[in-house]
Amino acid sequence: MEKIAIFGTTSWGTTLALMLAAKGMEVRLWARTEKEANRLIKSGHKNSQFANFPFPSNLLVTHRIDEAMHDVKAVIMAVPSQTMRQNITLAAPHLTKSTIIMSAAKGLEIGSGKRMSQVIAEEINPHFRDNICVCSGPNLSREILHSLPAATVVAAEKVTVARKAQKILATPHLCVFTNTDMVGVELGGALKNIIALGAGIADGLAYGDNAKATFITRGLTEITALGVALGAHPLTFSGLAGLGDVIATCASKLSRNHYVGEELAKEERSLADITKSMTEVAEGVSTTLVAYNIAQQTELEMPITQSIYQVLYEGVSPRQAAARLMGGNARHELSGRRWRLFSIFRHSNRS
Repeated sequence: MEKIAIFGTTSWGTTLALMLAAKGMEVRLWARTEKEANRLIKSGHKNSQFANFPFPSNLLVTHRIDEAMHDVKAVIMAVPSQTMRQNITLAAPHLTKSTIIMSAAKGLEIGSGKRMSQVIAEEINPHFRDNICVCSGPNLSREILHSLPAATVVAAEKVTVARKAQKILATPHLCVFTNTDMVGVELGGALKNIIALGAGIADGLAYGDNAKATFITRGLTEITALGVALGAHPLTFSGLAGLGDVIATCASKLSRNHYVGEELAKEERSLADITKSMTEVAEGVSTTLVAYNIAQQTELEMPITQSIYQVLYEGVSPRQAAARLMGGNARHELSGRRWRLFSIFRHSNRS
């Protein structure tokens, strides 16, 4: 029986644990403390989305790192992005040259601006870096928990690593595609949360489907421009980790980032109050800060990201931010300061 370790008792981490255990794998779900582990085992799922999903005998919840990591084929890091570094540091001494290391987090590190695979690479043995892969896509955990059809993508620099990860995750209900554009897959999964915040604001302001569709489309173009500037392939943003994830998080009431945007539009609650009331992290809040800083440093034009940043961090009202965006001068769809999309578009026309 293959052994898999999962770091993170988040809804996504717990869902993955239950999914892989149902597949017949021996799963070790690591909790930060003994108290948290006992809560999950005994009573933690009352009145939660996991209430009707008891842990099977092949799913072990433990607070002991050595127990979680003993003889595992893979470790899946399903932790909030801002805690990735400290969590992978704990796992690092137990990795071997054959351990698959998968990031299932969708965010960027505040301060460094680094992707999760970069954070992981800095904290593990350099000889193990080829085993790093990332997982992203339209993966609302509640739907996957209920075995509704879904798809995701795993990306690694080496195709062989991506295929190993694909084999681990694939189930009759979850179709797993592979990719070698780690930069694009990670950035798509992280940056789409900025668009989800804005889509929530649009819904909260009752702006209608035309405005929301416009915002989503322009937002996808904008994050593609940032992705290309950072080395991603533009077509990755048309795939599961880009457009697919955008559709899911901008349309679903299950999206935490959409919820934050919708609550902000009411202008009755502060961002601090909204996030404090949530049991899990809305990654778009920190990702907006990181993406805004990158745009400033590179002089890349990102009006949507800037507007969401102003709402989150500068006290601009959502209605004011929306009015400014609509009042902007329209140009060619693929043009923007320091964007490379227009040149790519022209090149494709010549070919």
